[in-house]
Amino acid sequence: MKPIHTLAVGAALAAAVGQANAAEIEVLHWWTSGGEAKAANMLKQKLEAKGHTWKDFAVAGGGGDSAMTVLKSRAISGNPPAVAQIKGPLIQEWGEMGFLGNIDEVAEKENWNAFLPERLAADDKVDGHFAAVPVNIHRINWLWANTEVLEKSGIDTLPKTWDEFFADAKKIREAGFIPLAHGGQPWQDATVFEVVLMGTGGADFYRKAFVDLDPEALTSDTMVESLKTFKKLRGTMDPDIAGRDWNIATSMVISGKAAMQIMGDWAKGEFTAAGLEPGKDYLCEAAPMTEHMFSYNVDSFAMFQVDDEGQHQAQMDLASLILSKDFQATFNKAKGSIPVRMDVPLDDFDPCAKASHEAFLAAQDGGGLVPSLAHGMAVSASVQGAVFDVITNFFNDPDMSAETAAERLASAVRAAS
Repeated sequence: MKPIHTLAVGAALAAAVGQANAAEIEVLHWWTSGGEAKAANMLKQKLEAKGHTWKDFAVAGGGGDSAMTVLKSRAISGNPPAVAQIKGPLIQEWGEMGFLGNIDEVAEKENWNAFLPERLAADDKVDGHFAAVPVNIHRINWLWANTEVLEKSGIDTLPKTWDEFFADAKKIREAGFIPLAHGGQPWQDATVFEVVLMGTGGADFYRKAFVDLDPEALTSDTMVESLKTFKKLRGTMDPDIAGRDWNIATSMVISGKAAMQIMGDWAKGEFTAAGLEPGKDYLCEAAPMTEHMFSYNVDSFAMFQVDDEGQHQAQMDLASLILSKDFQATFNKAKGSIPVRMDVPLDDFDPCAKASHEAFLAAQDGGGLVPSLAHGMAVSASVQGAVFDVITNFFNDPDMSAETAAERLASAVRAAS
């Protein structure tokens, strides 16, 4: 048996080492709504339990656009945060500019490639090396609905086609409710249009238009038809949509003011926070005509280069925490998403999450898995911005024709590419 004083010295040394490696890291993110803030706080508590300090740098608004503007300003001034929520092609852009670090050390130790979907893992790598850690998988093409409002409107099931949607919208309006809750912000407009395009053209057409940026697809009859359907949806919304945040629109469905909302499954975090139960108080189904497709958005935390060893260790610990099975399960239940780890049991997840997981696997195998343009997974920020401008201007201009919008879309994409 070791002498007591030897044990005490060993414990003291271990504590000293731990303190030496502990550090404060600033984390930039845009999780500020009820369900999102709860999920972010969960990650903060886990990191601080390891002795580190999470300095919160939350930037609300714009589906992340505002946060990216702030990040650029900080980076240009030579003072970027240690960790930032970034996703899709933007990760590669920041990596190519030399801002991001290498976290292969923890990725190899924990064998990330064994449990992460290959296509999603590739988005978090720069030149084949992990520079960011994925947190979750969100499905964009969800239709959320208040069951009581549907019942009062004489609707038994959610619409499967856009014709059925507009027929239901008429019944809902006559019953005294708003058919579709929406926030009039560019990224929300693009979210709805993306979902319409998926249903109208299918996954292959979507990829041609919003991944390959094919000029013929952007000006095609299918694009024009999608734009017309999108514009028609304006009549199912209330007149006060301008500038409304997405979670305010979700609250309209939760409170029974509106019947439905087209939004990614972070909306479920709001329903959960309000104490509502899926299948009873609200419904979650694929948006019309997108049942076999899955438009994905993956939240990731990119690790910026740091000189301090303690901060580097904090980054490694944060990355390890994010992909632990325990955190993947707990976090995604709060956030409304599904685990990015494919080996996390979903037995105690809600029906919407289980449906999302099944839809992801089916779309992955069946060719229906597509990256969300509206949420930064498909194209560069400049192209995304160009699409946002055209879509929002078209949506709010009663005199602009779908044909004109399609031509402007192709021109804007060409100029931004």
